[in-house]
Amino acid sequence: MEILMKANVGGRSLEIQTGKIAKQASGSVVVKYGETVVLVAVVSADKAKEGLDFLPLTVEYQEKIYSAGKIPGNYFRREIGRPSEKETLTCRMIDRPVRPLFPKGYTFETQIIATVLSMDRANDADMLALVGASAALEISDIPFEGPIAAVRIGRIDGQLIINPIISQYDQCDINIVVAGTKTGVVMVEGGSSFVSETDMLEAIFFGHNALQPLIELQEQMKKSVGKPKRTMTVPTDEEIRKYDVIKAKVESIAAQQIHDAMTIADKMERQNALRVVKTEVRSKLESENFGFSDDNDECYASNIDTALKELIKQTSRALVLNEGRRIDGRRFDEVRKIACEVGLLPRPHGSALFTRGETQVLGVLTLGTGRDEQRIETLNGDENRSFMLHYNFPPYCVGEVRRLGGPGRRDIGHGNLATRAIEKVLPGKDEFDYTIRLVSEVFESNGSSSMGTVCSGIMALMDGGVPIKTPVSGIAMGMVKEGDQVVILTDILGDEDHTGDMDFKVAGSQDGITALQMDIKIHELSKDILAQALEQARVGRLHILQKMQGALTTSRETISDYAPKVEAIRINPDKIRDIIGPGGKIIRILQSETNTHIEVDDSGLVKISAMSSEDRDAAVKRVNEITAEPEIGKIYDGKVVKIMDFGAFVQIMPGTDGLCHISQLAQRRITRVTDVVKEGDNLKVKVLEISRDGKIRLSHKAVLEEKHGRNNK
Repeated sequence: MEILMKANVGGRSLEIQTGKIAKQASGSVVVKYGETVVLVAVVSADKAKEGLDFLPLTVEYQEKIYSAGKIPGNYFRREIGRPSEKETLTCRMIDRPVRPLFPKGYTFETQIIATVLSMDRANDADMLALVGASAALEISDIPFEGPIAAVRIGRIDGQLIINPIISQYDQCDINIVVAGTKTGVVMVEGGSSFVSETDMLEAIFFGHNALQPLIELQEQMKKSVGKPKRTMTVPTDEEIRKYDVIKAKVESIAAQQIHDAMTIADKMERQNALRVVKTEVRSKLESENFGFSDDNDECYASNIDTALKELIKQTSRALVLNEGRRIDGRRFDEVRKIACEVGLLPRPHGSALFTRGETQVLGVLTLGTGRDEQRIETLNGDENRSFMLHYNFPPYCVGEVRRLGGPGRRDIGHGNLATRAIEKVLPGKDEFDYTIRLVSEVFESNGSSSMGTVCSGIMALMDGGVPIKTPVSGIAMGMVKEGDQVVILTDILGDEDHTGDMDFKVAGSQDGITALQMDIKIHELSKDILAQALEQARVGRLHILQKMQGALTTSRETISDYAPKVEAIRINPDKIRDIIGPGGKIIRILQSETNTHIEVDDSGLVKISAMSSEDRDAAVKRVNEITAEPEIGKIYDGKVVKIMDFGAFVQIMPGTDGLCHISQLAQRRITRVTDVVKEGDNLKVKVLEISRDGKIRLSHKAVLEEKHGRNNK
């Protein structure tokens, strides 16, 4: 059945249509906002995957270049297989709020594919894809505890805006994506320009209120065309009894041992202790088998593993809720020990090592010129990025052995979060005309290496002499919630993240928030809980910032000797041709003779870069000489280029000639120009006048008078 429904979002109509396109999918919708159109289709396999203890969900978001009326600019002239950074980040943004809303134990392989079909360059497609994913799941036969919806919230001149258009992004001091259900928030992602916790909380729940029409629309659509939800296989009474017996036995054998192991502060020692406990429990129970493992040994072993995992999670949460302590013995609001070191590496242009507990991140800075900017093709047009941050998470940082490949979705997501946190404090091009690349090398990880990336990156920038506006730090918050009992945890460990209910990362300076990202494993969060988490994060963030400033308080006054030396000068655009020369001859000679790279744009901005200050200064001098404008009253070392009966034409600078009349060649009267000069002679001349049409009147006589006195013959 074809149906079209509309909702007013931010003063504009958002349409969701189903029953017309992709009808063989389990559920599909077309979402339209302005002239941006996104198709979202969801499919779930007919059979469950046996032996899985997780949801086999994949999310894909693809931007078709034709949607913006363009042909791809790559060699193949088609969309290439590897997703762009924007596509990867949008996949994550859809996955994170949707995944917790599938029922526990749902192991049917499920796929969500969102495709941008039309792009108006005003309304971003990512929000439509997230809304479409929820709507497609709602009307499908796939079990889903939604609906959810999302909006982007911006703030311009103190006014909160729903779904600002793309051209307004640069004007926003708040730009966040808020996803939620009818009664609470499930995800927040975005950045801001030093915004207070109070203002951020207001923006989040302004967004939650704004997305309600989209929740109602999906509820109406489900009521009209929704398919009956498929029935999940429910364990039989006998299977439940068997599992309960195994679980009780696991608890009787291992409860105290797991409790003791979970209170070991060192991560690797704790994991080794848990590994020993698991091995002993499996060995003991598999030898006893209770007389009901003969028919399915694999299922029996799986039940033991499930019971062990559940017991570990329960123990970790009970430590917090019942015993009032954490795995490593810290207070709930306590940050782990911090160590900061700068200037570790001699050749890179800046470096810093940030260690917080068992998380250790090296930040490495490289400075480049305009040639090093990253050029990206997007649906909104081509972009040049002068700041890049790349995050690397090798397997050894968590004590694992696995294939070392390129960056995955997690790496790109963490790098993007750190980018948003840092870019707000970078200097403008007019102050620091460099391309900046930061690389984050995670050496150890036990909780929030993305926030460690923010801290090490900021210190590397300062170590490299980049004049940042103010230092920024970041922290990850967690939560354990059972009923009305809620505990917010500052600076969470990896195990606390794994067994807890929230991962809330906040970065910012003393003046406010620059980036945040929140994900939860429960259905929603209230305003009071978010307010408490933001305030606790602020205190922890400032504590970390103080430790960072103990290593380096401000940016170094000079950049590294090994960094390129860049200077920008502005010239008269009419002089550009003098620098370039015929066929680029002059600029090639300049670059070769001064060992520099020179870029000239149509506005007259000339950027000169070199590996040494001497080469750069030599090129600047040459360019200034070529492009200098003659000044009335100034004396020049000229060269006679042409002799006429009435005077001599003298070149006072490359491409600029003036006339020195015969009466201005000497302090005495002469009858022939050649009595004083001939072609090729060097001649000092003074500029007497520059006419409106650019003609220059010169005088050698005035130079002689200044040198020897008016009456000296």
